[in-house]
Amino acid sequence: MRILGIETSCDDTGAAIYDSHQGLIVHRLASQVDLHQQYGGVVPELAARDHIRTLLPLIDSLIKDPVNDAEKLDAVAYTAGPGLVGALLVGASLGKSLAQSWAVPAIGIHHMEGHLLSPMLEDNPPEFPFLALLVSGGHTLLVDVEAAGNYKILGQSVDDAVGEAFDKTAKLLGLDYPGGPAIAKAAVNGDANRFIFPRPMTNRPGLDFSFSGLKTHTLTATQKQAQKHQLDEQTIADIALAFELAVVDTLKIKCSRALSQTMRKRLVVAGGVGANQRLRATLQKLADQNNVRLFYPRAEFCTDNGAMIAYAGYFRLATEGLANRRLATVNDYAFEVHPRWSLEDI
Repeated sequence: MRILGIETSCDDTGAAIYDSHQGLIVHRLASQVDLHQQYGGVVPELAARDHIRTLLPLIDSLIKDPVNDAEKLDAVAYTAGPGLVGALLVGASLGKSLAQSWAVPAIGIHHMEGHLLSPMLEDNPPEFPFLALLVSGGHTLLVDVEAAGNYKILGQSVDDAVGEAFDKTAKLLGLDYPGGPAIAKAAVNGDANRFIFPRPMTNRPGLDFSFSGLKTHTLTATQKQAQKHQLDEQTIADIALAFELAVVDTLKIKCSRALSQTMRKRLVVAGGVGANQRLRATLQKLADQNNVRLFYPRAEFCTDNGAMIAYAGYFRLATEGLANRRLATVNDYAFEVHPRWSLEDI
């Protein structure tokens, strides 16, 4: 089974080809960071337009790549949600059209299931069951993964996702977009003793997250320093470090609670924020203390990418049966996208 994966949920145009015997054949990603940087965040309409310009040439380059050996594709997987509706429609409409023209199955993939399964692309993938921390620009989730396709959300953000909080904090500090790498870079030179920020929702039971209050606390601290004309490079570094430490500590506390609650011995961390080195070091220490194995996708698959969608498509088709899906697809021209879509509703 050889599958084309298409990812257009937000501001990265990703495409990849996955083979059930050979693994990942080829993948490519076109980032829109330069396009959105001047706005300090993603502009949905611009994102959709850039996907339109980029996606088909990207797919064409994959298919014609010598690594693919001109092999026929057996299915197309595309991100159907959650995400920006205009961006999702670009990938879904093209993915469905290509599948119809090739007379192969098309399957809409949940974006967060793609992240959740992305460590399966590595040489040493986790076995089921496991606990998953999914941290990205649009989502913060703790998920108990009992078995393939069996997901229970234990906790999620009630307001800003952690990646969104990084982006907004970077913008108010005058740092570059995307905020995660910019905050981490500035924090390297920070003084951890100068500012101590709150660890939101850790003083109460439960596994939900909230980062809007932390963002407001950071804004207040920044404004106070600006009023005293002390918002220099060192102060920005100190605030960035205080924010990063608060986020990382909050995620660690929630993961510790979830591990105790579920008794899982494997922890998967995926999503763009999962590339943060301070978070990785902190969770590795937590894992070592609790005799838990920690799994990540490689850095290039932490952010949005087509490889995870191609693999998730293989995973779904292998589970549901390629022959049945092919028969059902022959005269099926309809497709749906879901800007909001719970993992539990797949």
